[in-house]
Amino acid sequence: MLLAYLLRNLVREGTLRVVDAHGTVHSFAGEPGPNITIRLHDAALGYKLFLNPRLYIGEAFMDGTLTVEDASIYDFLNFAAVNLSLAPRTALTPLYQGFGRAFRIFQQYNPLRRARANVAHHYDLSDTLYDLFLDADRQYSCAYFLAPDQSIEVAQANKKRHIAAKLLLKPGQRVLDIGCGWGGLALYLARECGVSVTGLTLSSEQLKLAQRRAADAGLADRVRFELCDYREATGRYDRIVSVGMFEHVGVVHYPVFFRKMKELLAEDGVALLHSIGRHDGPGATNPWLRKYIFPGGYSPAVSEVVPVVERTGLWITDIEILRLHYAETLRAWRQRFNANRERVRALYDERFCRMWEFYLAGSEVAFRQQGHMNFQMQLAKRVDTVPLTRDYITEWERSHRAPEAERVGLARRA
Repeated sequence: MLLAYLLRNLVREGTLRVVDAHGTVHSFAGEPGPNITIRLHDAALGYKLFLNPRLYIGEAFMDGTLTVEDASIYDFLNFAAVNLSLAPRTALTPLYQGFGRAFRIFQQYNPLRRARANVAHHYDLSDTLYDLFLDADRQYSCAYFLAPDQSIEVAQANKKRHIAAKLLLKPGQRVLDIGCGWGGLALYLARECGVSVTGLTLSSEQLKLAQRRAADAGLADRVRFELCDYREATGRYDRIVSVGMFEHVGVVHYPVFFRKMKELLAEDGVALLHSIGRHDGPGATNPWLRKYIFPGGYSPAVSEVVPVVERTGLWITDIEILRLHYAETLRAWRQRFNANRERVRALYDERFCRMWEFYLAGSEVAFRQQGHMNFQMQLAKRVDTVPLTRDYITEWERSHRAPEAERVGLARRA
């Protein structure tokens, strides 16, 4: 089995048993650790996994040609990630790591039409799907856990409060939310801080729900949502916030993004960018994730973002790295997804269930084992716009504790 060459060099901790399509068991063992058994149901799969494991593991799991016999797909992916971190470089390492980076400019080229299509691919799925694993406010980005036992509802409320504190909001200010999702953050800022908010999304499904939520909350006069790309935005705003959208911009478009942010931001304005990042320098999006989940998506290294901001002339006034917060967020989503798996199957089919199970499990592993993290970057035009110390963040958060309903966990929607 050609795959055996790769696995002999990979497994350093634990034991991996591979049952091939003919029923032959191949065992690969390192130091004591977890025991995982996978079964390949297609004779050609071993060859495909050898050539491009980052793509074909996910495809095989989706199609049912790779099954995990005695553990979950999360356990298997975590096992693989741990061993990848321990394995030495081989002649195949550049093939597996370098090919994607060589073509990432083309993969991340996101002009307006492609950007809309990429967003629709993921965010215009069934409304019910997102209700089955997100918190009640539909926050689809990294939560902020102040304690390990907090619920996802409380942690997402923490996140909104943390972002609001960094924006230094004052009643009556105009705020632009680039990539507003289903409107939860915009509604929170309007309700809690007395500001008016314009939210931009490229998802027609998100737009419909966000507008309905604003009307239901009695905030339609201060919160409006538009189907609009950031490159098409006009006007001037006191504050700009973007949460979980920058991953869809693409490296080649970073200069345009930050020039547009500078153009839209008032002279004494403050902006807050919240994005997934990677700690180990520039990379490439996992090919399976790019093909099936987030076409055109990429999580940058901070070293790829800072030089662009510097050339734009904006001040970076604060950077905070959130390390395992997204791992905990994804764990909560994965548990809720699995608990509602039968309902997801009724919406789509078993292959879709396996695809999303793989997506949530693989993403959690990326944050626990493979150097992914989140960063929050505060930006301003002037050096003296924000206070000289970070005390104001804690002080604001303490004075704006979440309502009781959020502290104890919002009631889940049916």
